[in-house]
Amino acid sequence: MTFTQALAAAWQKNDSLLCVGLDPDPAKFPAHLKGRPDAIFEFCTAIADATADLVCCFKPQIAYFAAHGAEDQLQALIAHIHANHPDIPVILDAKRGDIGSTAEQYAKEIFERYGADAITANPYMGKDSVEPYLAYSDKGVILLCRTSNPGGSDLQFLDVGGGKKLYEHVAELVATKWNTTGQCALVVGATFPGEIARVREIVGNLPLLVPGIGAQGGDVEATVQAGRTAAGTGLIINNSRAVLYAGKGEDFALAARQAAQASRDLINRYR
Repeated sequence: MTFTQALAAAWQKNDSLLCVGLDPDPAKFPAHLKGRPDAIFEFCTAIADATADLVCCFKPQIAYFAAHGAEDQLQALIAHIHANHPDIPVILDAKRGDIGSTAEQYAKEIFERYGADAITANPYMGKDSVEPYLAYSDKGVILLCRTSNPGGSDLQFLDVGGGKKLYEHVAELVATKWNTTGQCALVVGATFPGEIARVREIVGNLPLLVPGIGAQGGDVEATVQAGRTAAGTGLIINNSRAVLYAGKGEDFALAARQAAQASRDLINRYR
C-alpha cells in the first residue's frame, strides 16, 4: 500500500484528519522518565499507543531525536508504530533540501534506515533535488509551500510575475508537473487560512499537511473550512505540544489521548 492509499484509509477508518506530531523534549517529560537512557522511545511509544485509533498519521520531527543522539530510538519508534499500528502512516519531518546526489543519501536515510512512509522536503532547489524521494514510488513526498512561521512571508509571498505569489507557483508546479506518480502533498500552515483556501483551489484534492493549530494558535474552524476537499478529507492537521504535554504525571499518555480526542472531535465538528 502506498503512503497516499494508507492515508486515505486512515482518514476513513479513524474518522480523523488529526496528525500527532512526536517532538520529544526531555526537559518536559514526566519526572519518572527523566534521566532514563530510553526515555524518548518510552515517551513517544506511550503517546503513539494511546492515540493510534484517533489519528490519520504520526509525524516525528527528526531534530528532536538527533539533538539528543537518539536516532536509534527514532528508528525503534517507527518500527514500533509499524508493528503495532500498521494502518497509521509515519511522516518523518526532516525538511530535506539538497542537490540530487545528496538527496539520494537522504532518501536512503529516511526510507531505508528509518523506514518512514513519507518525508517533508524543501522544493526550492528544484525538481532534480526532489526526484530521489519520488523514486520510492510507495512513499509520500510532502513539500513546503506556505509555512506557518511569520518569516515565511519573506520569500513565499514574493510576486513572481502576473500577481502570482511564490507559494502559489510552488503549489501549481507540484500539482501539475511533479506529482506524476501521485506521491506528493504540500505543507500549508494553519496560521494562514486564506492561503490554505488558495492552495486548495490550485491543487484540487492533493493532500495538505497543516501545522500550526494548538500551541501555534491556528484556528481549527478556519483551517478545516479552507482546506477540506468536497469529500471532507484532504487534510493532515498536525497537533504536537498540546497533545504531548497535556499531562505531567505518570498518566501522561492518558492525558495525551484525551487531548488528541478533543482535537480530533473539534476538527470533525467543521468537516
